[in-house]
Amino acid sequence: MASLKEIRVRITSVTSTRQITSAMKMVSAARLRKAQDAIIQMRPYANKLHDILSDLSANMDQNDDNPYGQQRNPERVLIVAVSSNRGLCGGFNSAVAKRIMNLLESDYAQQYQAGKVDIITFGKKAGDLLRFRKIAIKEMHPEIYEDLSFEHVATFATVLMEKFLSNEYDRIDLVYNQFKNAASQVLTHEQFLPVRLKDKSVKANKQKKNDYIFEPSKDFIVNELIPKSLRIQFYKAVLDSNAAEHGARMTAMHKATDNASDMIRELKLHYNKARQAAITNEILEVVGGADALG
Repeated sequence: MASLKEIRVRITSVTSTRQITSAMKMVSAARLRKAQDAIIQMRPYANKLHDILSDLSANMDQNDDNPYGQQRNPERVLIVAVSSNRGLCGGFNSAVAKRIMNLLESDYAQQYQAGKVDIITFGKKAGDLLRFRKIAIKEMHPEIYEDLSFEHVATFATVLMEKFLSNEYDRIDLVYNQFKNAASQVLTHEQFLPVRLKDKSVKANKQKKNDYIFEPSKDFIVNELIPKSLRIQFYKAVLDSNAAEHGARMTAMHKATDNASDMIRELKLHYNKARQAAITNEILEVVGGADALG
C-alpha cells in the first residue's frame, strides 16, 4: 500500500487536474453556444441552396454550361479534411483521420497507389495524426480558424474551385464532423466538386430541361450563383466542424471532471484506510511496549 504522503500528493495532483478540466468544460460550453447558433442559422439556407444547385446543375449541359458540374473520371483526387487546431476533444480528430485512411484503402485505393491522391487539412490535428501514420499531407491550413467569417473562409473555397476548374483534380471530397448536438457529432464524407447531381435518369433530366427559365441569364448563374453556393457549402462544413469541436471538447472535459471526482473519492478512501491502519499499528506498538516494560 502506498504511503500517506504519496496518497496526499496524488489527491492534490488529481484535484488540480479536475479544476483545469472543469474550467475547460465551462469555456467550451460558452464557445459552443455561439458556434451552435451560427451553424443552426446557416444550415437550412445552405441545405436548400445546395438542393437548388444540384437540381439546376442536372438541367444544364455538363460540358459547356456548368464547368462546376463536369463529371470526369476521378483519376486525380483531392481529400479535404476539416479538423481542429487543439486536442482534448475525445475522438473528434481521430475519427476524421481514420475516415481518410479508409478512403485511401477502399474508394481511392488505385489512385492512392498511383500517387494521384492529395490531402489538404484545415486544422492542425488531423494532419498531425495522418503524418504520424506516414501519410503525406500536401498542405495544412491551421490559420482558417483565426477568422471564421464568411469572407475569410470563402477564400479557401475559391482556391479549391480553381484547382477543379484547372483540371488539377477531377474530384474534391470533404471529410468533417457534422454538429448534431452537444454530446454527439456525425462524421461526414461528401463530394464537394463536381457538384453532385440529384438521382435522376438522363431521360428525366432532358424532359425537365425546359421547365427552367434562367434569370437574368445562364452565364450569370454559372459565374456568380454557383460559385457563391459552393463557398457557402464549404463555409457550412467549417462551421459544422467548429461547433462539433466545442461540443466534443465540452463532453470530453465533463467526463474527465467526473472521472477525476471519482478518483479523488477512491484516493480519500485509501488514505483514510491507510491512516487508520497506521494509527492502529501505533496503538499496538504502544501497548506492546507497555506490556514488555511490565
